[in-house]
Amino acid sequence: MAKYTRDPDVIAALEPDAYYVTQESGTERPGTGRYLGNKQKGLYVDIVSGEPLFVSAAKYESGCGWPSFTRPVSEEFIQELRDTTHGMVRTEVRSTYGDSHLGHVFDDGPRDQGGLRYCINSAALRFVPLEDMEAEGYGDFVPLVEKE
Repeated sequence: MAKYTRDPDVIAALEPDAYYVTQESGTERPGTGRYLGNKQKGLYVDIVSGEPLFVSAAKYESGCGWPSFTRPVSEEFIQELRDTTHGMVRTEVRSTYGDSHLGHVFDDGPRDQGGLRYCINSAALRFVPLEDMEAEGYGDFVPLVEKE
């Protein structure tokens, strides 16, 4: 299995919006994320560590203004933490090895798919198209995408 790490050189090279979201627990403006309307088959990974986070089959249009997913690829790569900022109680989603802030998870997702909505900032993600997954070291996850 690949080793996923929090690399200071990668963090230093992040675009300002990706740095703000992943390192300062920021949020991109609703409706502005580059992956909001993405319909390609593939894998979404942590922009910092490369951890596999979500497959395109779990992505759906929730209308919230951010890419939404029903489930992560594996619980191994996701940490859920209590977040009481901004006068709210929410569940923050962070990547396990990269410790990147990704977004939040809510319980108002599609009931027939578990009822969760992972509301994730595009700026925290990198998309790997299905045809590139093997070459980029994500071959183990190809079956999850191909069964769509």
